[in-house]
Amino acid sequence: MDVKFPIGQLDVPEKVTLEDVQGWLEQIKTYTTRLRETVDSLNEDELGRKYREGSWDVRQLVHHIADSQLNMYQRLRLALTDNSPTVPGFDQDKWAVLPDTELPVEPSIKMLEGINERIVALGQSITDDQLERSFIHETNGEIKVSTKLRKLSWHQEHHLAHIKIALETLAD
Repeated sequence: MDVKFPIGQLDVPEKVTLEDVQGWLEQIKTYTTRLRETVDSLNEDELGRKYREGSWDVRQLVHHIADSQLNMYQRLRLALTDNSPTVPGFDQDKWAVLPDTELPVEPSIKMLEGINERIVALGQSITDDQLERSFIHETNGEIKVSTKLRKLSWHQEHHLAHIKIALETLAD
């Protein structure tokens, strides 16, 4: 297994269907429950575990997931309401060490619950035409709504796998 990409790299079908989107939304809908099952009972030592040398620890990963979903959700909404808006990136490494990332993970899980609920509600009304809308990322170029919806699902699962790998080291 590639520890950096334990579920594989982001893979977006060439032609995204509304059925694809519904599957991704189902993953998003159940995500915070699955995340809670994994992290709710962790102590400080466990929250400090890393999935590989030099990686973020479990606490930072949970906060990062919330930060990233927030940014991606905003980009999705902008793509649906504006004509190819340009959006800034965010320096995730700098965000990962801001003082609020030392908080317990609960505030970020609460954020994710709300953001993911909004993503699912928005995604359930998406049309084929809207899947083709896009935004311009200042460094990554044009990104379609269909790609962003896939990434919203994949990214969370990617980091949940990282958390589980970090916690598996407890048994070693």
